[in-house]
Amino acid sequence: MDYRTLGRTGLRVGVLGFGCGNVGGLLVRGTPAEQERAVARAVDLGLNYFDTAPLYGDGQSETNLGRVLRALKPRVYVGTKFRVPDVPAAELPPAIARSVDESLARLGLERVDLLQCHNLVTRERMGRSVSVKDIRDAIVPALIRLVEAGKIGFYGMTALGETAALHEVLDAGIVQTAQVCFNLLNPSAAHALPPRFPAQDFGRLLDHAARRRTGVIVIRVLAAGALSGSEARHPIAVPTVDPIASAPEYAEDVRRARLLEALVKDGHADSLVEASLRFALTSPAVSTVLLGYSSLEHLEYAAASIAKGPLSAEAVGRLPALWATLAER
Repeated sequence: MDYRTLGRTGLRVGVLGFGCGNVGGLLVRGTPAEQERAVARAVDLGLNYFDTAPLYGDGQSETNLGRVLRALKPRVYVGTKFRVPDVPAAELPPAIARSVDESLARLGLERVDLLQCHNLVTRERMGRSVSVKDIRDAIVPALIRLVEAGKIGFYGMTALGETAALHEVLDAGIVQTAQVCFNLLNPSAAHALPPRFPAQDFGRLLDHAARRRTGVIVIRVLAAGALSGSEARHPIAVPTVDPIASAPEYAEDVRRARLLEALVKDGHADSLVEASLRFALTSPAVSTVLLGYSSLEHLEYAAASIAKGPLSAEAVGRLPALWATLAER
């Protein structure tokens, strides 16, 4: 396993992370034995960042991860999240503090290494989103107090919402990490999109993160499974998914993914899954790539794929023409 530094945190994290979310579902709906075997094998393979959240299985992911960590006692980093309700700004800090205490109780930990805001980020608050002002004036000060209290090590955000708002937060350098949607169906966090491309344009978000040495955790690297090129779902995986920053429907994401299989036919990767994982490593701004697993076999395949390193320059050079075909369909 190769390791990269998670931005200003200084943490050295494996380039492949362990997503404990609802999409893959192993840490939510797997059996205790399956969960323990998978985490143990992940540690053996060199994965050292485990990412969870209260929303994953209504706290079940945190509870299950905590149980496994107590049994195995591995030396790993744990990140979780909070999602604040639509309340006045003055009520945000106590809401965050309550969420952290509840997460720590479920995890059985006194401290988590990373705490991340799980709300969408917008210029002005809209419903359950948080505004740039909320982050700057209420959320970040609350997170700093949690660092001082010894409950968290570092803090960041999920970089979803309005592109301009995300740029503003990253340019201000007020968060230490960002979870960024970056995949072959939406490469706009690092690449210019062709006209009429069917996805949100993140406007080279990774460049904004790199300028302030913000650690980048890639999410949705397989577009919730669409970049397998198949609509079939594993029995443990969530049966239906809502795309993020790509097509309106999952089936459409799968159809577009199949247009990228030229990477495999041309010999740049053994599968679309492998190509997708290795594509995420092509940006030096990326610290780690999160993937949610449904089985031990998924974990083994992902680790073997990522061990091959970033896609070649020749493969990356092939991509603009392939992305242009997505814009035309």
